[in-house]
Amino acid sequence: MEGANQTEGSEFLLLGMSESPKQQKILFWMFLCMYLVTVVGNVLIILAISSDSRLHTPMYFFLANLSFTDLFFVTNTIPKMLVNLQSQNKAISYAGCLTQLYFLVSLVALDNLILAVMAYDRYVAICCPLHYTTAMSPKLSILLLSLCWVLSVLYGLIHTFLMTTVTFCGSRKIHYIFCEMYVLLRLACSDTQINHTVLIATGCFIFLIPFGFMIISYVLIVRAILRIPSVSKKYKAFSTCASHLGVVSLFYGTLCMVYLKPLHTYSVKDSVATVMYAVVTPMMNPFIYSLRNKDMHGALGRLLDKHFQRLT
Repeated sequence: MEGANQTEGSEFLLLGMSESPKQQKILFWMFLCMYLVTVVGNVLIILAISSDSRLHTPMYFFLANLSFTDLFFVTNTIPKMLVNLQSQNKAISYAGCLTQLYFLVSLVALDNLILAVMAYDRYVAICCPLHYTTAMSPKLSILLLSLCWVLSVLYGLIHTFLMTTVTFCGSRKIHYIFCEMYVLLRLACSDTQINHTVLIATGCFIFLIPFGFMIISYVLIVRAILRIPSVSKKYKAFSTCASHLGVVSLFYGTLCMVYLKPLHTYSVKDSVATVMYAVVTPMMNPFIYSLRNKDMHGALGRLLDKHFQRLT
């Protein structure tokens, strides 16, 4: 009981990627610029989709929610990191750390599940185009998105609750930019076997199953595209899922850099890999979807034209 009270009243120190004042100034401006670019990019995607009736389709409905998730994700971590870089006080409260952990875990899971649903949407659009309207009805789209939210919320609650049973009685220095699951478990001085077991079991369900589903979807998509006789139609069919494939590759590539390694091997160097999936991926997603998508180009152009016309 005494250990638990000690944990609840404690603070963690988010030391970030460097303790050098010079490097911290550079990191502050770099992350501030990345954060602003991420916010502007994802907000523009959301506004463009919501304001253009031509983009009121399942694919763009899920894309708008993916942008919202990325926006929430970076807002959960980067502002606190920017404050830490500008101040001498690097502390984050126990409750604040768990809150950050909850949203981090939930939103990563939500990102993953939305990407899986988007893969299914692309499978239906390319492999069953005649049945797309009925197969991806607005009711089903809302139901699938609701399921994604429910599963991700439960996933976050489970791991955050289990973290409250862990005691921290040694060093509370976190050489990361936020309160990350594996780093906190490594700082624990109590038994974390249950946490690891549940993490593996739920991780397989939340991440590996959707990833396997995405692989199967794209195998079927590629088979369907190869059967198309026209080269121009092949290119058009592939271009509709190229952006999604790029985002999936970036998401899982950066995630694997961080988590596909034993817990005891985690070090300060892993902060760079963490930045890739926590900061770079949400920033790049709007660019990946807008650069290769003519519909998004048009919607963004019309949105900006309306804005400038109001100003003038």
